[in-house]
This record gives sequence, C-alpha cells and structure tokens, in this order.
Amino acid sequence: MAIDNNPLKQFFRRPGLFLTLPSGGDYPDNVLIKTEAGEIPIFPMTAIDDITIKTPDALFNGQAVADVIRSCVPNVLDPWKISSVDLDAILIAIKAASSTGDMEISTTCPSCSETELYKLNLAQLLVRIKSGDYSTEMQVDNLFVKFRPLTFKEINQISLEQFNMQKLFIEIESTQDDTLKMEKSKEALKTIANTTMSALALTIDHVRTPNNDIVTDKNFILEFLRNCDKMSFDAIRDQQGKLKEQSDMKPLGIECPHCSHKYEQQFTLNMSDFFA
Repeated sequence: MAIDNNPLKQFFRRPGLFLTLPSGGDYPDNVLIKTEAGEIPIFPMTAIDDITIKTPDALFNGQAVADVIRSCVPNVLDPWKISSVDLDAILIAIKAASSTGDMEISTTCPSCSETELYKLNLAQLLVRIKSGDYSTEMQVDNLFVKFRPLTFKEINQISLEQFNMQKLFIEIESTQDDTLKMEKSKEALKTIANTTMSALALTIDHVRTPNNDIVTDKNFILEFLRNCDKMSFDAIRDQQGKLKEQSDMKPLGIECPHCSHKYEQQFTLNMSDFFA
C-alpha cells in the first residue's frame, strides 16, 4: 500500500522505457489503459517481482508472470487478456527495463560445434517483433473464417494441458502390461486430438455464413471443426499456422567467432529462465 506522505516517494522506480505494442493496443478499457502517444511505460522489476518470478509453482501456473506484468506495466489492468502478439514484447521490455538492456544466450555453431555466449540487444529484439495480419477473413468454401491471436490465459491453459499430456505419456511408457499400454495410448491420442482441435477453435474469432450470420460461440465452431471435411480443416489449420509464424520472433543471425560460419538460431521465451 502506497503512503502518500512518504518523503522517499520521489526516489521510487521510474519507467525504464516506453513500448508500442505490436498489435497496436486495441483492447477494451478494462484490459489496457491507452495513452495518447500510443506507448505504454515499462517499469523495472522490484525485488519482490524478482522473488515472484522465481517461485516455481506461481511460474508454472502463470500467476507469477501475470503479477510481474501488473507491477511493471501498470497500464495493463488484466494481463490474462493480453494477446500472444503483445505478450513476448511486454516480457522482453520488462527484461530490458530491469537490466543493462542485453542478455546472453548460449549458441552452438553447426559448422565447428563450438559453443559460445551470444550477447543479445533486447531493444533491437523488440523492433523485430511484428504482428500477423488478423484483420481479414479467410474463405473456406462458402464460409468466411476470421482468426485472432490467443490470450495469455489461453496460452497458459494450453501449456498446462500439454504438460499433463507429457506426464501421461511418461506413465504409459512405464506401463508393463501391453494390453493396458495400448488402451492408454489410444486414450492419449484421443486427448491430443481433442486438445489440438480445441486450441484451433480458440484461435477463430468468428465464422461468417453465406447469409452473413456471424458465429462466435466456441462450442459451435469446435463442432464445425470436428465435422467439416479434411480439406477444409487443413486449410483452416494451415492459415492459422501462417498467422502465428508471422507473429513469431524471427531467427537470430549469428556469426561464429571461431570459424566465421554464419547461421540462424531460433529465439523463444522460456519463462523458467528468461528473467534469471
């Protein structure tokens, strides 16, 4: 709780940088406080934030990330509703504001197999983050499908489901009874199919019919995905994959200091060690 008459208040942390969200920041007022300049202030982490982001249970269920975003990006009122397009940018900006602006990643040259630490400028990385074009509809036969990026809450839920599936397969591998193992494997494959289908349904904002009826109910959309022909399903899945790829961070261009070989390396955010 803030104390209004605290004489040390003028020495509290100040914004380390200002971020323009890749999506443009088109959120409801209860999710994001917009600014006239279109940029939102990013504050460095506090000592409490540092402890929070290193708490395994809170990190696993996403609560730690949500709490740190609330602390460091006060303009974000509901971190769980921030889209995947903006989430990486926000986290990188918090890291940049809380450090020297650089971070080191380990990289191994595919030519000479030497491993080095590569210094990555976070400000330059932020410039590379772009949003896919989610503004247009895709035509599938007589229907028109419009996509949207997943929210942080949806991403976190899918990650938890994937973790549970991994545990399930570990359990299956340790099963000695072949008949029971086969039964469990069939059930696991069904679970994977249902989870994949549900995740795809979440990425669809709406489906427009030839009569211009707009269908947004996720249960209706999921039932459609389960019952449409394979060609239509594949087209929808592939388009969603292309949009996600447009929003993903592009590979880093690296030159090996040992053999001068130039290569690309993917960079992905791993919450377990990104803020270490």
